[in-house]
Amino acid sequence: MNEIIRKRKSVRKYDPSTLDAATMDAVRAEIGKVKPLYPDIKFSIEITSKTKGILGVKAPHFLVFGSEDKPGSHENIGFIGQQLDLYFSANGLGACWLGASKPGEAMESDLPYVIALAFGKPAEPLHRELSAFKRKPLSAISEGNDPRLEAARLAPSGVNMQNWFFIADSGKIHCYLKKPNPLVGLVLGKMSHIDLGIAICHIWAESESFSFAKMDDAPNRKGLVYVGTAQ
Repeated sequence: MNEIIRKRKSVRKYDPSTLDAATMDAVRAEIGKVKPLYPDIKFSIEITSKTKGILGVKAPHFLVFGSEDKPGSHENIGFIGQQLDLYFSANGLGACWLGASKPGEAMESDLPYVIALAFGKPAEPLHRELSAFKRKPLSAISEGNDPRLEAARLAPSGVNMQNWFFIADSGKIHCYLKKPNPLVGLVLGKMSHIDLGIAICHIWAESESFSFAKMDDAPNRKGLVYVGTAQ
């Protein structure tokens, strides 16, 4: 498995100093390389120094993501943003998804705001041991066998809900969201869709080749909403 996936963590404490110009240039270059899950969905990524929200994290920098509002847009943002999360973790920088925050200043893009990602020099350990992950067992979130499922299991999610399910079958991984009860649905909202995109990014990171699309013959399961199939 990708070594960064095995040890990444959500960093919530940061050195307040801003990153140097060379590092920020490298971050901007990496933003230009991200691969969308759905190439036909318009999105934006901007760097800011301010966000606001009751659960905000104090960090020197934030990525704010915008997207046109259409089916798959939130999964797309999760997929794109997690590529940058893994990049930060691999290059000595901390990062943390901020589902309850909003931009602290006007966005340049006119696309609707979706979510933010804090990043900067960590003021706590950047990585953790595999044993420190608190995740559901594979049997609770998947059926079938595929080595990429473990990478999906380790993906971060809002309040660690892991509100996803995967069915592995002959090199394909069918991806689903669990139907939430009304209270959970009200609290998590778009986050479950973003979280699934994050988990699919981990599948992508473990794949020699990758495509994602809806299939007419994907299995139906009670209590699950089919989103698409990775192969």
